[in-house]
Amino acid sequence: MLLIKDLEKNYRKGSAEISVFRHLNLEVQPGEMVAVQGPSGCGKTTLLLIAGGLLHPSGGRVTFNQYDIYSIKAEERNEIRAQQFGFVFQQYHLIPYLSVMENILIPDLTEHSINHRKQAEKLIEGLGLTHRMAHIPAELSAGEKQRTALARALLHSPLLILADEITGNLDEQNAAMVMQTLRDYTDGGKMVLYVTHDSRATAFADQVLKIKNGSLTGYAERLV
Repeated sequence: MLLIKDLEKNYRKGSAEISVFRHLNLEVQPGEMVAVQGPSGCGKTTLLLIAGGLLHPSGGRVTFNQYDIYSIKAEERNEIRAQQFGFVFQQYHLIPYLSVMENILIPDLTEHSINHRKQAEKLIEGLGLTHRMAHIPAELSAGEKQRTALARALLHSPLLILADEITGNLDEQNAAMVMQTLRDYTDGGKMVLYVTHDSRATAFADQVLKIKNGSLTGYAERLV
């Protein structure tokens, strides 16, 4: 379970202190997809970074299973993040000189597992990238890069996927494919937390929450 309790995040701009979150609370259970919406600049990406152990909050707690993420040692936090979290960023973060297959296998570089290669092939097929397997990022569309980044995040079957505007560069057919992939993944007992402006994406969520005045409000039933 991911539990965020009384989260606060503040930034300093000159002599002024800017508050992003004020006592924000969020819970994601195994088997649950949670979508977060809000206007640009409200802190959606900041929330993902904090939830994923990448950005220290100013206050509150982030608990993942039995671990208080920001109270444990950095080495422990890094290990949890590498083994249990999968990230899909808006910028993709693909290595430009590696192929689609090689980019997906980046988390496997220290293990060279045959099983992981088979899993990568399965993900490539399921996300419609078979014909692009040997292509480098410069030869891909924005949507193909996004699907490659998703396959990489799913490779190790992490317990929690954190995704930022995952359908933003996808047409209707590919957006449905990606969201159904995440829905099936979550129905297998995993967790997905994602931020989005896309109503096509929120239709797959168990909860749809909105950031307003530094807190989360709202709930919507799953539609798909």
